[in-house]
Amino acid sequence: MSALNEIADRLDQAMFTATATPQIEEPISLDDAYEIQRLAFANRLARGETRVGMKMGFTSRAKMVQMGVDEMIWGRLTDRMLVEESGEVSKADYVHPRAEPEIVFLLKKELAGTVTAIEAMAAVEAVAPAIEIIDSRYKNFKFSHSDVVADNSSSSGVVIGPWTSQPQDLSNLGMILSANGEAREIGSTGAILGHPIRSLVAAARLVADRGETLPAGSIVMAGGATAAFALQAGDNVLLEAENLGRVQFTVKA
Repeated sequence: MSALNEIADRLDQAMFTATATPQIEEPISLDDAYEIQRLAFANRLARGETRVGMKMGFTSRAKMVQMGVDEMIWGRLTDRMLVEESGEVSKADYVHPRAEPEIVFLLKKELAGTVTAIEAMAAVEAVAPAIEIIDSRYKNFKFSHSDVVADNSSSSGVVIGPWTSQPQDLSNLGMILSANGEAREIGSTGAILGHPIRSLVAAARLVADRGETLPAGSIVMAGGATAAFALQAGDNVLLEAENLGRVQFTVKA
């Protein structure tokens, strides 16, 4: 078994068992990190999960500066990661779970490669507010840029709200993410690269760089509009998104 396979299997087991694992010891290239992500994801598919889309990360300029990177990252999503709206998740199923507010696109036709914002929007069937549950599997929440990518860019779960087939301008919609009635993060869709559609444009390019596409029917998470906050057992998490509606879930022990 290659070193990349070994790392992929370790990260997959850490995810599957919700057990923290040490940071990758030797620095790895971004190409190797995406290969590890692909190999670990293949394990999920082999267990019967189905790919449903992808998520974008580092779509905030401030986050890029914080992490010392100049490129966005992405991860893969399966049906097992979909959390029912107003449903429950168990904190025990995660290592370091956090929540952040998102915009998610549903595609009506395939998208890949270099596309314009107009072309990207023409491929969109609907838009919805969503809460992403991110989770790093590394001990002490310590990791590098490549470590995050290898760990499926912290992809863990998504709670999707009502779909809007003809959304209004998405460039500057207010978003309030609350826990137990207390606002925890307040932001705007404008924090996602200035406009969420730019994230979809980047998603098409990034998957094409890896020889993949975004098929019709895929969901694409545009990236966090604010910082994420740590989830605790008992939290009732609610996102209110201007013109798009509400979405919520509860964390149990």
